[in-house]
Amino acid sequence: MSELVAALPMYDWPEMRDEVDAQWARLRDAFRKKGIDAPQTIVRRNGDLPPVPGGIRDAQGILIAPDPATLPPDELDFHKLWLHPALLFAQTCWGPMELGLSRHLQVVGQPSYDAYEGGQGELYSSALVMRTGEGPEVRSPADGSALIPFDLMRGKRFTFNSLDSMSGIIALTRDLQAAGESLDIFSSRSESGGHRDSIVAVAEGRADVAAIDCESWALAQRFEPAARKVVIVGWTGRRKGLPFITARTTPEKTLAALREAIAGLAEQPRIQRVG
Repeated sequence: MSELVAALPMYDWPEMRDEVDAQWARLRDAFRKKGIDAPQTIVRRNGDLPPVPGGIRDAQGILIAPDPATLPPDELDFHKLWLHPALLFAQTCWGPMELGLSRHLQVVGQPSYDAYEGGQGELYSSALVMRTGEGPEVRSPADGSALIPFDLMRGKRFTFNSLDSMSGIIALTRDLQAAGESLDIFSSRSESGGHRDSIVAVAEGRADVAAIDCESWALAQRFEPAARKVVIVGWTGRRKGLPFITARTTPEKTLAALREAIAGLAEQPRIQRVG
């Protein structure tokens, strides 16, 4: 039995569990063909993570996270997952990576977002949504540039999934700054806890504007009834999507094999090799 850890948590909505499991099965089998002892299943809870007595430490021996065995077992702490020394394969966001997570990880590859409006190759953008009737629906610009409806959003209440989210707040912040504006165009800002929660908050009138990455928006159209009550009024500019990652301690030979396996799956949707 493999002692390594794998997870695909970023789009693992309850309704998507079977599809996510199937995605991991394809990846797992490709990794095993390259001689990698990939785990049979992905983890979805802290209780599934191997314990790390004394806590998780960085390359200098500095404590950076507690022993996963001390965390609520039925929750999943993404940051502790990403820092786990046994991490073979997972997804993260470039927001946390830019804020320091990259020091502890290696990038394996980038998914393709060609299947989604607002995506192109490894690049994705966020849909800016408001309640239906509060603005005209717009399509994603073909060139991937930002399309920000300043007049519609000014003075409105903005909600976002988390402060370190590239798609939920950082991308919009940068696009506003590039236009000489800032998040101060909004009357208030609130943290929802997730893209799906942001959509529901806008639909129910607890917020007015949210930025939802294009794949999460596609999932919401399939599974979240509240999505029928909101409309896309703008788009952030395209940026690199969620990277596939492995622990900093993963051997170079294993990293190369992971990349080769992903390259072999390149004809399947969502997978691209690191350039």
